[in-house]
Amino acid sequence: MACYQTFKQALKLMGNRFELSVVGDDEKWAHEKINSGVEEIRRIETLLTTFSDDSETNRVNNAAGVRPVEVSRETFELVKRSIRISHLTQGAFDITYGSIDKRLWNFDQNMTSLPDEATAKKMVRLINYRNIVLDEDNCTIFLKEPGMRMGFGGIGKGYAAERAKQVMIGQGVTSGVVNASGDLTAWGLQPDGRKWTIGVVNPDFSDQVFSYLDISGLAVATSGNYEKFITIGGKKYSHTINPRTGLPVTGIKSVTIITANAELADAMATPVTIMGVYAGLDMVNQMKDIAAIIIDDDDFIYTSNNIRISKPL
Repeated sequence: MACYQTFKQALKLMGNRFELSVVGDDEKWAHEKINSGVEEIRRIETLLTTFSDDSETNRVNNAAGVRPVEVSRETFELVKRSIRISHLTQGAFDITYGSIDKRLWNFDQNMTSLPDEATAKKMVRLINYRNIVLDEDNCTIFLKEPGMRMGFGGIGKGYAAERAKQVMIGQGVTSGVVNASGDLTAWGLQPDGRKWTIGVVNPDFSDQVFSYLDISGLAVATSGNYEKFITIGGKKYSHTINPRTGLPVTGIKSVTIITANAELADAMATPVTIMGVYAGLDMVNQMKDIAAIIIDDDDFIYTSNNIRISKPL
């Protein structure tokens, strides 16, 4: 009789900790499938990274304001989907966030004061997804303004997790999890027949959870101010920057998005944080097959219409 168990591998990919899990009864088989998922993530990293001059992302960035650059259909379609999310979120999600001057926000101990509003606004002037020009026929991308830069930090992990899952499913994996530093997708069942269960992090104590979710067949992404922040004058400022103002978002401690696709979950967590509790929930409630849990700075919990959580933190 076959004895099924969960086989795992964790490693650093795309600058983040990825953990891939596969349920099977043969360790060699399971690790072969995991390796296929890892190779898919590495392939995507070579396309999207901003740390290599040869990547498609940087070839587009280096030609900003000069000429269109031909890219793979895969990168082209990812940018096209990103622009659709920018429209949906009224610019709260914007892959041209890479244009922001790193001197504005470095989020380290040397940062002891906030930039003034005028300086911050000036520094984010190049962030504008409307200045991405796509040529469907020639499969080219053109950034209209010199100095513009695109980056996939807000969607790349989710896309890679989703692609790794699809590759492993295509090779016969009927149950597994791809966890990209907390943005994860799960399918099938655990070896004991139960659904996969995850904990939603308590934003005040990142090693604790306040709620558990069964997520088999679903993807989850969380954006929180506990991940990276600075404290100035006794107040915590999140690393999440509003692309309209150049200033950090306040008022929300964490946003958790639950949907069927890891790419979408990853892409929606940050803009909901930027939009705020009511505008963010209003948008989610108008979308199909997506849910959100928001915790504000006063520890109140808000949920989309298809989730019910009654207990406070």
